[in-house]
This record gives sequence, C-alpha cells and structure tokens, in this order.
Amino acid sequence: MPEQQQWTITATEQPPEWFIQAVKQYTPASSGLYAAQLLWQRGIKDRQQLTAFINHKAYQPASPFEFGQEMHLAIARLQQAYNTKEKIAIWGDFDADGITSTSVLWDGLGQFFAQNTQLVYYIPNRLKESHGLNNQGIDNLAKEGCKLIVTCDTGSTNIEEIIYAKQLGIDVIVTDHHTLPAERPPVAAIINPRYFPKEHQLFNLSGVAVGYKLVEALYQSLPNVAKYPLEDLLDLVAVGLIADLVQLSGDCRYLAQMGIQRLQEDFKQPAAARRRPGVGRLLELCQKSGDRPTDISFGLGPRINAVSRIQGDASFCVELLTSRDVKRCNELAEVTELANARRKSLQKDVQAQVAQKLTQLDLSTTSVIVLEDAQWPAGVLGLVAGQVAQETGRPTILLSTEGAGEAGEAGEQGSRGAGGAGGEITSLSSNSELRTQNSELILARGSARSVNSVDLYQLVKEQAHLLHRFGGHPFAAGLSLLVENIPLFTAAINQQLRQSLGSTTLTPTVQADLTVTVADLGKELFLELKLLEPCGMGNPVPKLLIQNCWFENSWHRNQQDWQGKKVQYIKAEFDIRDDSTRNAFPGLWWGHYKDELPIGRCDCIAELDYNTFKKRYEIRLIAVRSSANSALNTQLSLTPFILDLRNQEHSATQHSGLIIEDCPTNWDDLRMWLRRCLVSSRSTSGLENQQQLAIAWSKPKHQPPNQIWLTLVGIAKYLSRTNQLVTRGQLLEKIGISDQTLLVGIKALKYLGFTVQRQDRSLQFTWNPNDSVENLADEAVARFLAAVREEQFQQQYFAEVPLSTIVAIASYDSK
Repeated sequence: MPEQQQWTITATEQPPEWFIQAVKQYTPASSGLYAAQLLWQRGIKDRQQLTAFINHKAYQPASPFEFGQEMHLAIARLQQAYNTKEKIAIWGDFDADGITSTSVLWDGLGQFFAQNTQLVYYIPNRLKESHGLNNQGIDNLAKEGCKLIVTCDTGSTNIEEIIYAKQLGIDVIVTDHHTLPAERPPVAAIINPRYFPKEHQLFNLSGVAVGYKLVEALYQSLPNVAKYPLEDLLDLVAVGLIADLVQLSGDCRYLAQMGIQRLQEDFKQPAAARRRPGVGRLLELCQKSGDRPTDISFGLGPRINAVSRIQGDASFCVELLTSRDVKRCNELAEVTELANARRKSLQKDVQAQVAQKLTQLDLSTTSVIVLEDAQWPAGVLGLVAGQVAQETGRPTILLSTEGAGEAGEAGEQGSRGAGGAGGEITSLSSNSELRTQNSELILARGSARSVNSVDLYQLVKEQAHLLHRFGGHPFAAGLSLLVENIPLFTAAINQQLRQSLGSTTLTPTVQADLTVTVADLGKELFLELKLLEPCGMGNPVPKLLIQNCWFENSWHRNQQDWQGKKVQYIKAEFDIRDDSTRNAFPGLWWGHYKDELPIGRCDCIAELDYNTFKKRYEIRLIAVRSSANSALNTQLSLTPFILDLRNQEHSATQHSGLIIEDCPTNWDDLRMWLRRCLVSSRSTSGLENQQQLAIAWSKPKHQPPNQIWLTLVGIAKYLSRTNQLVTRGQLLEKIGISDQTLLVGIKALKYLGFTVQRQDRSLQFTWNPNDSVENLADEAVARFLAAVREEQFQQQYFAEVPLSTIVAIASYDSK
C-alpha cells in the first residue's frame, strides 16, 4: 500500500560553543551536542529559554487571571452559585482531552460543590450525538434543576444551544480551546486561549488545561475551602494535554512536566494508597510506569479514547479517573482494556479492507483519497484515515453508512486529530433539515485526516453545498453527506486540490532530525534526548537516521489482546548493526513481519526509547529502505577531507587545518570532531572549501595495567601525605588514561580507604588504611584493570584502523 517515501533530514545549524557547553551541564555523561543541535534548531537559543525549557522549576507560569475580564466573570458566577447553593452541570466531551477535562472540573469544582447533588456531569454519546451542546441534553439538565452549565473542551460555537439554555434559565460558562465564534456568545463567561495572540504562553492550552486554569482561579478566589491541593489535578492535566497532541510549549509544557512527575509518583505507591487507582491499573494493563510521555500517548490516551469509539458512552471514564475505590476502579479499567482490545481488532479489520480498496485506485491521478463502505464502524475511521494519509502522503477521507438512520437524526460527530483543534460542527448545509426528514435518503458519516500541510478543513468547506454537516480544522475533520453525493464530492475535492497544488506532487515524507550510528545508541544518547521531553506538536520525538546498517536475529510474533484470546497486531524484533561498533542494539517494528526487513545493508529512521517492561534501551523503527551505493558516493567525496598523518613525526606541524593528536579510545571522541567539521562545512559552499581534518596521533606506548594501578596508588598516598591538591587533568597526564577510566580507579581507591573530595576544580586525597574492605577492594581493582585493558585495546585499534573505516563513520554524519 505505501508509496516510495521521500526522506528528508532537518537542516541543522551548528550551535555556538557556549550553547553546547550550557546544554552539557544537563548531560554530564555525554557531549550534549545532539541535544544542543535539536534545541537550537527548535528555537531555544538563549540561556534563559534553555533553563525554563528543561527545568520546570525555573519556568514562570501565567496567572489564570491572564484571561482577564472573562475569568473574573466566570469566578463571579461560580461564587454566586457557591453562595446560593445552585446546581451546576459540567458538560464534557468524549475524547481523552474531554474526559480528562471533565474529570479535572469534577474533582476541582467538587472541592466547592457537593458531587452528585450540587454538581453533576454530562458527556455526549460519540455514536449518537455530536461534539458540543445539544438541546435534548440541556432539557434534561433543566429538569434536574441545573442553573449553570460549565463546558469543557467544547461549546465555543454552540450559539443556538447557549441561547436555548438561557431561555430555560440556565447560564453557561464556556471553557474551550477550539474555533472562536464570530461574535461573543451570550454566555456568563467564555474562557478560550484562542483569544490570545499565537505567541502567548497560554495560546496552545488544550481543553483540560483551560479547565485547570478555571479551577486554579477559584482556588485563589476562595482560598480556605478546598481540602485537597490544586496540584493533585496535574496528573490528569498531563494525560489530556499529551493525548490531545497540542503544541507543548509555554504553560502546556510546564503543566505536562509537572503532571508526569505526579503521575509517576502516584504509580510508585501501593495500589491501595494511590490517589488515582484507576489510572494506576490502566498503566499496569498496558505495562507502563507513567514516567514517559509515550506512556500516555501510546498507553493511557488510546485506552480512554477507545471507550467512546466502541461503546459510544464514555461517562464511566470520569469515575475511572477520579474514584478512590480500588475494586471499582479495577473493574472499570478492565472494561476500558476490553474496549481498547475491541478497537484494535476493528481498526485492524478496517485497515485490511482499506488496503484492498487502495489497490483499485490509481494514486498517480488521486490527490484526495475518498473511500466508503457500508460495514465500517464510524468510531475507528479517523485512526485508519490518519494511517493511510501518512503512508500515501495524501489527505484521506473514509466514510461509513453503518447505522445510517441514527446518523441522519443525530448529525455528524466531528472528529479529533493532530493539533487538538477539535472537530466541532461549525457549518450546516441549508437543506439538511429536509434531508433528515426523509428516511429514504441515506447519510454516510466519516472522518478525514491530512498530511503535507494541506488545509483539509478548507478543502471540505469548499464543498459544503454537497454536505449534510462538517467540522474540524486543517489536520482533521468530520463530515456527513448523502451517499448519492459521494461520487460528485470525490471528483470535486480532487479537482480542487489538484488546482491548488499546481505542479507539486504529493508524496509520503519521513523527516529525520539527526544522523547517528549504532555506537551512539544507548543510555547516554537516550538521557540526552530526554531533555526535550515531553514531546508533542512543535517539539516532536527526535527521529534518528542510521545509515549503512543491517539487521540480525530478527523474529516476529503475534501480539494478542490482554486476555490472550485474539491476535490484535504483530511486531518484528531484531538487532541492528553497523560498522561503528562490534555490539548490536535491539529494536522493534510494530505492525510488521521480520520478512519486511531488507536483506543486506540499508538505511533506517527510528526513535530511541526505553522499554520499562524489559528494562532495556531499544529503537522503534519508523521507516527503512535499502541503502544501495549511497554510502560509497559519500565516502568518495569525503576522502580528501580527512588527512591521515598517524605515526608520522612532525608532519602535523605543517598542516594548516584541524588536527587531532590524542589517540581516541572510542568512536564518540572521534565522531565529535568529525561532526563539528562536517556541520561547519555545510555552512560554507561545500566540502571543498572546508579545511582538512588531520588525524595525527601516534601508536601509544602502554604500561602494563598493574603498573598503572600502582602508580595511581602511589600518587594518592603522596597527595594524602603532603596534603596537596591535584586537578583531574594533571592526574590524566601523569597516568596516561582516559577520564572515564580514572573514575573507575578513584572508586577502587575508596575501597582501599582513600577519601576523595572536590575543592573548586581540584581533588584532595585522604588515606585511612583501616577503612579498607579487602574483598570489595579486590573486585574494584579488577574492574579498574579491566577498564585499562579495554582502553589500551581501543587505542591500539584506532592506531591501526584503516582510513576507509574512519571515512565511513564520517559519511554517516555527513548525509
């Protein structure tokens, strides 16, 4: 099904040295260069920005009253309800952002209004109702005696429904982050960050974060009422923010960082002691620990979303997220897991059917993919459409006539997608009422997803005359139309996009951020890239390009649902290798069989991850292709760039370019020089204008490891006896070992009774021989000797490694 993908790598500008050093403070175990490049290219370019981005404690969040008069009006209305004991209804939404929004208001407002008596909540049914307010629901709340509705993640454009509620004596406070109405609706207050300019730190708040800001303002206005701290809500805020795929910048990033921290802290507690046992049980079911943003985006978010996709009614999810009844939460978590298993099964079936239909399309003449089927369940169409759009590089619309009678009565549900701008219905065709009254006219309902910066909402809007209802944003839309109009709609929307594209060709694109080798993969790089978390829109998970690599020990297995009853999807596992190291690195490829891995050398794009279940670092494969002769061509262009002056006395003194005279002990040391030179060369007119890099180290003359150990002990005793200080650089020069090996030696000295203390940039040694623990000391000394032997072996290797191998490593970073 997928077309040939176009691979691109993000243009990198070499960050200045001061910035690299500033980032390195947060990555003491590595150079910090990769993280510095990513941060710099993503707009973090001064110390204050860097500190606030990495350390949430240094960030100053905005006051909730930054929303100005609207927030003051909302708080005044809530205080009135508090004083007169009015009944309030929370009107939520059925996706993960809407469910967490409802839960935050339920817990937050529940500190001021008695739950289930003064405070109730209502969540529309995904399969029967649309996003937003509806008159029938408002009627029911009026009968229950509600005098105030507080929406969350919805309501901004429900002008007619707001007027209807007002006629029934119900005020409405809207908290939302979706499309703004043309004029301010007749509400008690409307709190929507879209009123801010795009650069404002609150502009990207999702529905759950807007709800949190309302609760925060109420906490500040009535400071002595709440029993539980406001921060108890932050874990739910993080779940909603990350699941809704909003841009994690400004307060969004701050709230997500704080929330993930609290999520992890709560998960570490015994089940009976957790504040949110339901969340904890969900994490257990998906084998996550809550410490990574991906635990939400791949674990909690899909499970919460699955309930409404499969069952329609997701109201019980609020109880799952907020109840402290462990037994009840376990029951609800298992129901949620079953819904997610069912969602996976349906999605897999629809994907297979869509793939079959795609074989009948000529993609060379298709700009917008429009497919329909009477058996497709509407709840999973958005997920499948998103996958097809990514694989084909074309906007994709999938339509279903399943349950057409209900769709005709209820209208279009809308849909959610990347960016979180929502799928509220913002337009209704003029003759829709006539259509729904005629039961013989069958409506198709569907979801649409876009790629390649194509404004999908505008595309659909241009065909409004053919639609029953539609709504959405540039990345995603929901729509319904008469089945008889589908051919005309398909032809019109394709013609429209072809005209707007001109000669531009739509192709699936995969973007890589960094070029690395297998030797780079592991804990150090993971911790370096972790500085960017939580990732999301505007700050995506770093994609790593690994070139001229190959796969070994590949195998695949069918992944069954949590009860082991049915195959849900498959995954391939493998070891990846290249010429940069003798060690393989593990990885997996979700949704693929091992036979799909290419034979021989290839290039791949992957994400680096930590598997908390297997307790290992691994890559998650995104895309792979045969590398052919691309590496060879690059090597030929780099051969004159690297000059080999090893073991040639005085030759380096005549060289005007960059010189490396110290023999490296690992590829990281050498690669750092190569990478800096290559990045520098890209800023000129080409490699031919770059000064050559001379590798000019000599074959090392090694002392026996035991002699090095005795020298280190002798120096330590001398320094202890004379009470002199020594710098680490002085020690390294005297003993002739690397900094990393010296640290192993210092640990061994401690078991012999030495105390090593820092004083400014120097070290002070004190010896207390009676403190020695003989058996532990022997083990520590053995580790030091092994480290020295390994280092000497590596230096011997780099003294003799062919220049072609060094050029090959450089070629990986040059592409």
